[in-house]
Amino acid sequence: MANNNHAAPAPVGGNLVNAVTLSCFVLIALMAAILVVRFLFGLGAVTALNDGYPWGIWIAVDVVIGSALACGGFSVAMLVYIFNKGEYHPLVRPALLASLFGYTLAGAGVMFDLGRWWNVWNMFWPGSINPTSVMFEVAVCITLYIVVMWIEFSPVVLEQMGRHDAKKKVGKAMFFIIALGTVLPMMHQSSLGTLLVVMGGQVHPLWQTPVLPLLYLLSAIFMGYAVVLFESCLTSTAYRRKIEMHMLTPMAKIMLGILATFVVVRLGDVVVRGALPKAFVPSVQALMFWLEMACFIAPLILIGAESNRRNPAKLFLAGVLLMLGGALMRLDGFLIGYETGGDFNYFPTLAEVLVTAGMFAVEVLGYIIITRRFPVLPREEAIH
Repeated sequence: MANNNHAAPAPVGGNLVNAVTLSCFVLIALMAAILVVRFLFGLGAVTALNDGYPWGIWIAVDVVIGSALACGGFSVAMLVYIFNKGEYHPLVRPALLASLFGYTLAGAGVMFDLGRWWNVWNMFWPGSINPTSVMFEVAVCITLYIVVMWIEFSPVVLEQMGRHDAKKKVGKAMFFIIALGTVLPMMHQSSLGTLLVVMGGQVHPLWQTPVLPLLYLLSAIFMGYAVVLFESCLTSTAYRRKIEMHMLTPMAKIMLGILATFVVVRLGDVVVRGALPKAFVPSVQALMFWLEMACFIAPLILIGAESNRRNPAKLFLAGVLLMLGGALMRLDGFLIGYETGGDFNYFPTLAEVLVTAGMFAVEVLGYIIITRRFPVLPREEAIH
């Protein structure tokens, strides 16, 4: 059962206009201007996409990496509602908020990358759907999960509006909503790995394996916990709040257990398939593989000891390394390790980078506004 001794969530309050929010506004304005050009004149007007590389950073970063980094809500919900670890309940709302923005923006990122974006409705039209397609499964699960997360987060809005009766009605269906919110991420995170599997020989042997669905699922879970570590440390510093070490320390231990399982499966798979020699061939792919593995192994050393897990700086660094490692694994598979053949090459344009930066700015700005004006974080006096 949940621990009722936790402080009730409350708005942080404070001024919404500062250097961070103003910087976010500038990046969002640049993104909006670029997207106007993109939707009026097509992908070729602002991107470096071509017949060999139909997917760029808007898919690899904004969608594939972005959705994995948005798994904090799913990862924490598993602890609280499935494994009955009620002591982690104060982490649910902030993790869910970050996930809500991450997944909603990932859905928007898909729209940005569709050539004929006005035909997106065909994806869900009974006469057009392809139920045997892995892309269809990913699209449906992500769409449903976005809806589920908004419903999960609705009690926060209703609470702030004083609509307690409506909040109780939503609460009656919350068990079913939470169950969906656990199953759906498992399905589409593993299916994102399946997308690479069906590409066959176009993906470098260091990332082409039948166990990709398992690797993507495991990495999404520990990346979710890593984001919670990162977010908690950053929020406590930015809002001058006491860091929640009594929850973060044991949660980090759970994260390390999943990470260790992932590392064993990842390295074991490369060895069993005979792909390990590729990691010693001088190439960009080999360099990226070892950089990726270093990001996964370093946290096991950095916070492996109980005493180190009580150090906020080390927890923060471990979280950053795991976020980076998971991001690199996805970037390597979808772009750097993608071998289309021929003379095709791809490097993102400044416009593509600015749109991705704008997406990140929307998430940061939204998180600041909602935590300052809605009951997301546990009630606490600011530390002056």
